[in-house]
Amino acid sequence: MNVSIPKGTRDFTPVEAIKRKYLFSLIETVFQKYAYVPIETPTIENLSTLTGKYGEEGDKLLFKVLNNGDFLRKADQNAISEMDSHKLAPSIADRGLRYDLTVPFARFVVMHQHEIQLPFKRYQIQPVWRADRPQKGRYREFYQCDVDVVGSDSLSYEAEFVQILDEVFTALGIRVQIRLNNRKILAGIAEAAGVSDRFSDMTTAIDKLDKIGWDGVFNELEQRGIPATAQNRIREIFNDPGLDSLKDVFLDSRTGLLGIEEVEQVQKYLANQDLGNAFVFDPTLARGLSYYTGCIFEVNALDFEMGSISGGGRYDDLTGVFGLKGVSGVGISFGAERIYDILEGLGLFPENLTAGPKVLCIAMDQEAHLYGFDVVSKFRRAGLHADLYPDPVKLKKQMKYANQSGAEYVVIIGEKEMETGLLTFKHMESGNQEEMAPEAFISRLEQGEA
Repeated sequence: MNVSIPKGTRDFTPVEAIKRKYLFSLIETVFQKYAYVPIETPTIENLSTLTGKYGEEGDKLLFKVLNNGDFLRKADQNAISEMDSHKLAPSIADRGLRYDLTVPFARFVVMHQHEIQLPFKRYQIQPVWRADRPQKGRYREFYQCDVDVVGSDSLSYEAEFVQILDEVFTALGIRVQIRLNNRKILAGIAEAAGVSDRFSDMTTAIDKLDKIGWDGVFNELEQRGIPATAQNRIREIFNDPGLDSLKDVFLDSRTGLLGIEEVEQVQKYLANQDLGNAFVFDPTLARGLSYYTGCIFEVNALDFEMGSISGGGRYDDLTGVFGLKGVSGVGISFGAERIYDILEGLGLFPENLTAGPKVLCIAMDQEAHLYGFDVVSKFRRAGLHADLYPDPVKLKKQMKYANQSGAEYVVIIGEKEMETGLLTFKHMESGNQEEMAPEAFISRLEQGEA
């Protein structure tokens, strides 16, 4: 039998899982520091909730869940005979795995609008799924660490998210560049180029700039039917893309000018803040998801080749598609899988993140094993990660287990230890040994001396 897991998914060993918990805990601590509260939403959502929220490209990547029971009985028979999977899907699947955490959050706000107080600040750390082609840094199942606020138009929240991004990556030791743009600026560029009706096509192409370069972008614009005159105008605008130059471009575009005003307001909020990472305006930043309406963010690592590791933006009417109008929101998401890979690649995880117990007790015989059970219980009551090898077998076998388990200290219990109450603590990495009572060892740890 060939045992495997689906492509784009991964198992995590104890050491890897502990590192991931460290990452999630650090991010969660920062979220809580800024007064965000946790929620959780279901793994599966109704497809009616998910479809149409992520743009053309995103909808293609939704994992669909087959209906219960004899789903073929209600299937579109014409689609089956025509072998048209896209036409067939709506008749056999009405649920899907969540693509991100933002759309489910908007649905949550609408369903719980009478239970929450606006502005509502929430964070969410859960897995999402995308039917993407697996590659380095891109998985089909991965965790997102989202933080959003709904119910306020204040641009102070955009500035707050820049602070959160800066604080998290500074704490992790990852040097990053935080990029800011505004979808209204992109709308102004589309208006200036005479392609407002092709805004989605333009932003979808520009969003691929990092992957395909400008030649590839203009080739895609051409494939999407944007005329050469408009392409040339877009090229001219991006030849000098500073805010002052864009003000001249947007003389007849109120939308474009409003986008500039919003970017400048965020910059004002942050003018007196001492950020540890680069924070720049980048008009080429597009963010492919169609629900963004205002400021958008993206973060890239400076010392490790990887795609975007965090991003987000303002969405003025995402709850509106679920019937709740006039509730603006803004949020960012941390790509935990990519951040993990960077921490691993740069050796930035703390050295003390180990999967093994602090103390492993080894017994020489059955009587010592009973004594060891009491010793281990004492360590655990003191809050230590402690373990006892399950049987008093040969010492060689127990020591081999101690080495493989990653135990920091090993205590061998025999007749002498039971008589004196003193245990010999062997530090496995250095080989140093010291004799003391369990209480003395616990006290030393509490004082940070061991």
